[in-house]
Order: sequence, then structure tokens, then C-alpha cells
Amino acid sequence: MEPVTVVLAELVERHRADTAGDVARYIPELARADPHAFGLAMVSVQGHAYQAGDAAAAFTIQSVSKPFVYSLALSELGLAEVARRVGFEPSGEPFNAISLEAGTGRPANPLINAGAIVTTALIGGDGEAAFERIRDTLSGFAGRRLTVDEDVYRSEAATGDRNRALAYLTLSQGVLERPAQQACDVYFRQCAIEVTAVDLAVMGATLANGGRNPVTGRRVVDADAAGATLSVMATCGMYDHSGEWMLRVGLPAKSGVGGGVCAVSPGQFGVGVFSPPLDPQGNSVRASAVLRELSAELGLHVLRHTERARSPLQAVRTDHGAHHLELLGDLGFAAAEEIVHCVRRLARDQPRPLVTVDLSHVTAVRPIARRLLADCAAGLRARTTVRFVDPAGLVRRPSTDRSDTPGERAERAE
Repeated sequence: MEPVTVVLAELVERHRADTAGDVARYIPELARADPHAFGLAMVSVQGHAYQAGDAAAAFTIQSVSKPFVYSLALSELGLAEVARRVGFEPSGEPFNAISLEAGTGRPANPLINAGAIVTTALIGGDGEAAFERIRDTLSGFAGRRLTVDEDVYRSEAATGDRNRALAYLTLSQGVLERPAQQACDVYFRQCAIEVTAVDLAVMGATLANGGRNPVTGRRVVDADAAGATLSVMATCGMYDHSGEWMLRVGLPAKSGVGGGVCAVSPGQFGVGVFSPPLDPQGNSVRASAVLRELSAELGLHVLRHTERARSPLQAVRTDHGAHHLELLGDLGFAAAEEIVHCVRRLARDQPRPLVTVDLSHVTAVRPIARRLLADCAAGLRARTTVRFVDPAGLVRRPSTDRSDTPGERAERAE
């Protein structure tokens, strides 16, 4: 099993027993969700995918659709035009609150319901054409054709009077670009699009990759739109829990009442989580917990200082069936993931090759990187010899809660 997959599987097992929260009940079809379902997936900007638990289970995207539709509006119209109708500020209120800016009538941001309806209404074409444009874009983010759960759509439409009220209110303020009923119908369909945790991970990885899907290679939105979307996700994506989320988790993210959460490590990967029971803010309880732990274990907080600025692979040489990798700099999760895939690729080249991983010029190794490298070597033992040149003992040390450097090792020895 892939070392990253092992990490994800362990996280799922640790948090599966958490029974806090309840499934969404204000939309009748969502009340039928299985509270025990729990899936976790991760996709890197290199296109490598990992999953654990019920990562292939289908559910409706709900509010996780909002940032991706916002990125589409930004790509089509530009930030200045979109900003005339919807703001960027955290509302500090529930997702269905009336949060309109004094003087302009703009919704506070595109990730609350009022702002999302206004954003959806900015997509060109009549109702059907606008929805298909949205579905095509979300499919581009996911890397496959997405479908609509018609039962959930009908359930949302039958119980969506508050959203209709929000639409009429924004229409009265002059910021809604189409008839309120039509805008809501497109929005209800958008929220009823079916995805999996793997889809959300690919979608997040596409934002992390500057708007280009790392699995298909297709550009979905431009890099500026992707960056602006991540900024809004960072400040507004978890509703009135967004401030604490950024403090404790430190990743741009978006939740949905269907139990999905999409989180993004810019320049590294996307994460998708599915678990229907929600906390009072409407965020998945298990998803929140597992992402807190994942961020801490992998050192993912976007505001955490890091020295890594380039690939750890300084050189890769092959001589008479033996491969030699020279590493450089600090090894964190992304660096170790790159090394693991390089080693596995070289191991497939010929029977029983020798792969030497030279850490002589490595300055620090995070515990998660040490574990991934060790697990990779152990997993390939039956068909490949992986040897570490490790004069400072950076990989051989047991895992700790900090990075090890040669200097730190010398201080502890004294």
C-alpha cells in the first residue's frame, strides 16, 4: 500500500468512532444520508491520488460548489466586475443569513447563500445554458462528467423558500443579474450535483495547481481566478467558524451540508472528505477533525514558515542498473511524496535494482517525511534494495513532533 494511503487510512480509522453531530434535516433527501459514511482522499499537483474509507461514495456537492462557480465567474468577467455585485468579507453569521453590505446591497461574500445565488446568476446564458456551463466547469475541475441527483434537486426546490427570499432581496438591491426564480433554480441544480471525496480532492488540487487539473492536464480557470478563490475560501469558506478554522487548520477550505469538505494546500494538493454528520455551523464534524490532524501532522498551515522552495531531487543518476538520488534542502510532506514516486518509478525499471537515496546535503527532515521514506523502502523490500546514505542519521531517528537537523542532533548528543 502507498505510504500516503496508509496515513489516510489511519486517520479514517482514528476518527470513525466519532459520532458527534447530525445529518442535515431541513432538506428531506439529505436527512436520508448514512451517518456512518466516512471517506478521505488526497490528490497532489503532480496528479497522484490517494484515498481511504468511503472515498468513492456519491453525495451532493451542496455549498462546496460555491467557490468553483465563483472561480468561473471571475474567469469570465474579471474580479472588478464580479466585485460590483458580491463582496469578499467574512459575514460572521450562518450560511443562510441576510448579510448585505450597507450602501451597495452586495452580499458579504460569495460563499454564503445570498452571495452564491448572486454569483451563480452572473454566469451567462438562460437558465438551462447557465447551469450546463456551471456543470461543465465543475466537471472540468473534477476531471469527469458530473451528474445531478434529481431527487435532491426536487427536495431542495420544494424547501428552498428562504433562498428564494434571499434572491428577491438581492434583486431589490440591484445586484442580481437574472430573475430570482430562475437564479434559484440554477442554484438548486448546482447544489444537487453528485460528487465523491475523490472528486473534491481533484477539484481542490486543480485550485492548488493554479486552475489546471493535474490529472487531465486541462486548464479549467485562469491562475488569477484560482488564487482569488483560494483567498476567499481561506477567510469565508467555513461560515461563522472560518476564523478559528484558519487559526487551527490554516488551509483554504469549503464545507457543504451534504457532508463534504474540500481543502487546499496551495501548490501542493487538494483534500476531499465526506462524512454527513454536521456541527451547529453546518460543517462536517469528522471532516473538521481529520483535517485539523492532517494539517498538524503534515505541517500544512499556509502561514507556517518553510524553507523549501524547490525540488529535493538535486540529481538522479543511473549506472549499470543502480540508481542514485541526491537530495537537497528540507524534506517535508511534498518533498517526500516526490521522492517516493521517483523511487517507485525507478524500482519498476528492471528486476531487483539498487536505489541509493543520498541525504548528505539534506538540512532537515520532518517526521512525516521520515515515515514516508521508511515505509516506501519497506514496501519495496521484496523486489528492490533501497539504501540510504544518511551520515547525520536524519531518516534513522524515531519520529518526533519536530524536524531534525544535523545541528539539533549534535545538541541533543551533548
